[in-house]
Amino acid sequence: MAEDSEFKYIVRIAETDIPGEQKLAYALPSIKGIGQRISNALITQLKLDPARPAGELDDENVVRLEEAIRAAAGSVPTWLTNRQRDYDSGEDMHQVSIELKMTQEEDINRLKKIKCYRGVRHASGHKVRGQRTYSNGRHGLALGVSRKKVLAKK
Repeated sequence: MAEDSEFKYIVRIAETDIPGEQKLAYALPSIKGIGQRISNALITQLKLDPARPAGELDDENVVRLEEAIRAAAGSVPTWLTNRQRDYDSGEDMHQVSIELKMTQEEDINRLKKIKCYRGVRHASGHKVRGQRTYSNGRHGLALGVSRKKVLAKK
């Protein structure tokens, strides 16, 4: 490790606090929208050491990393981006942090507004992607079980 005066226990990248003790390759995926693959692609693009703790990054490398995250859509293959053929603009984008959360909420609200099947399922709180609902995904008290217990007592 570097000297304690240079080591940062919390590094702020892309509006997210990253633990400084973790290795860089495992610390970057704690940012919403950055997975292991994007993390490795950005680290190799910037020629950083993935085994180095994130707290040892100097300010210059942190700025370079933030710029690379912002411009990730242009530097990684299209299939690696998380927003391919955007609904409004038609472009390939890679969004992170709060941008990603806001865009997901807008998409779900658009589906609810046009009342498509997925929007109706989101609005009612059911499973959206075709999973079974008979026995899984129950919330709260399962009524069938408690009725059987009541009937058994009588």
